[in-house]
Amino acid sequence: MLGSFSSINHSRFGIFNFLLLPLSFVFFIVSRIHFWLYKSSVLKVNQSKVPIVVVGNITAGGTGKTPIVISIVNYFESKNKKVGVVSRGYGGNYTQESMEVISSSSPIECGDEPLLIKQQTKAAVAISKKRSKAVEFLNRKYSLDIIISDDGLQHYSMGRQIEIVVIDGKDRFGNGLFLPSGPLRDSKKRLNSVDFIINNGSSSDGEISSQLEAKGFINMLTNEKKDLSFFKGKTCNAVAGIGKPNNFFSLLESFGVEVISKSFPDHYQFEEKDLIFPNEYPIIMTSKDCVKCTPFASNQMWYLDVTAKIESDFYLQLELKL
Repeated sequence: MLGSFSSINHSRFGIFNFLLLPLSFVFFIVSRIHFWLYKSSVLKVNQSKVPIVVVGNITAGGTGKTPIVISIVNYFESKNKKVGVVSRGYGGNYTQESMEVISSSSPIECGDEPLLIKQQTKAAVAISKKRSKAVEFLNRKYSLDIIISDDGLQHYSMGRQIEIVVIDGKDRFGNGLFLPSGPLRDSKKRLNSVDFIINNGSSSDGEISSQLEAKGFINMLTNEKKDLSFFKGKTCNAVAGIGKPNNFFSLLESFGVEVISKSFPDHYQFEEKDLIFPNEYPIIMTSKDCVKCTPFASNQMWYLDVTAKIESDFYLQLELKL
């Protein structure tokens, strides 16, 4: 913990962060105790009959895990593997112990990310407040070759064969402090014990580079596809309910879009009234937000189709470890 304090970015460290330091210290102590209780087998770890790959992070907020999960799932499916995905279903209001997500599931019930994964892959997707229960659910119902956990690095009751940590290549660890003073929910030393570190958006020694690659714009009502130059020089309403909306807005601007931005909290459950603007400009959103706006989609609405491009030798390394 003291090492975290020495790496503080003073430009991001204000009086509010300072006042929260005692809570950060408590969070650090609790997280360490939680880790070692499972590491020393005091608490039970639920093992799976098929390998589990965890794709998580050590910070709060968006690091771009979901596109990476989708790319990993698609890779294994291209190798004729039967893949399952488990998630907490953050933001969903489901009440059952475990719930299977299908393409027509309501994002209000199951959360946006599990639905997006289901719609963009052929994987069997299950959600549970305890991911180990979702693993049990999938293993009972399907004969799978591998299970990918979307997040869950700190869910130690779920056994795993491979741990992958995704780091935001721009912000990395922020001010270097634990929650709530900073973004860390695990020690940076935790990186020494994981199998892979994926640097999302940049590159660094010892880390696997991944870049978000935009493929084009897709109309939400008609599924019409347009290339990335379609909105160049045009004014558009840009909407984002993700962890770091400015990254999305900047990406659109890089394609020459004149952006009128409107941000919402991460995992925000959109209503039709949220997308009413005092103009008739096109509305562009992320694929993650798109799944929540389908019921009231109009010809005016588009989403940016993206994919995570991970270093080519990563998949070979991953298979060798499995």
